Amino acid sequence: MTSQPFLIAEEPDFLVVSKPPHLISHPTRPDGQPSLLGWLQEKFPGEFIALVNRLDRETSGTILAARSPDAASRLGALTMRREIHKFYLALVSGRVRDDHGLIDAPIGRLGISDANPIWLCRGVIPPGDPEGRKAADARSEFWLLAANDTHSLLRLQAHTGRLHQLRVHLAHIGHPVIGDKIYGPDSHLYLKFISEGWTAEHQRLLGLRRHALHAHEIRFHWHGRDLAFTAPLPSDIAEIAGDLAHAVR
Repeated sequence: MTSQPFLIAEEPDFLVVSKPPHLISHPTRPDGQPSLLGWLQEKFPGEFIALVNRLDRETSGTILAARSPDAASRLGALTMRREIHKFYLALVSGRVRDDHGLIDAPIGRLGISDANPIWLCRGVIPPGDPEGRKAADARSEFWLLAANDTHSLLRLQAHTGRLHQLRVHLAHIGHPVIGDKIYGPDSHLYLKFISEGWTAEHQRLLGLRRHALHAHEIRFHWHGRDLAFTAPLPSDIAEIAGDLAHAVR
């Protein structure tokens, strides 16, 4: 069962809401599937609501929604200028040795192959790739919050907006996000999940029913105020993280 969203802030121009995992941000097809936008429209009937940012189905955390066309335009302009700053928490595999780092590695579509059975899969593409695959610049910054012998808890900021950027970059440095069906231990787990659902093999290899990525904080300047809003670490990630979760403030 999908847990419910909750409001973090209710301002005249915008709303900040915490999206639970397994809930889509915006309807993708006219089948009545629950979405965060639908939840907001029910909570504020007859009101203009437009999502300023979105999150993948499995990613939890902060989403910003405009309450008027003018606010949507202004917040959209802030987004285009990269003046809305989003910070994530990720529980990753292994002990990250560096307290801080910048991953500067171009990302592109890998293409279907024996090694990659998933059409939407992205990866780091080296300059002068022999297969001629195109890539876009991508930069992700991380800060180590806590670590033990098996897991690390990171705070992250994506300085560019590539699809699956943080998950791709973390897998690239050898620390994939816990629970990641695509960029984790075996991408075939994603296809098996699509066809069979969650299995004992998924539980054994992934341990978490979704990837442990959470949009923890959003910051921006609005009408003379520097604003910051946070969504607490969800219980499913906190349970897997154990004592590491105490590092989140």
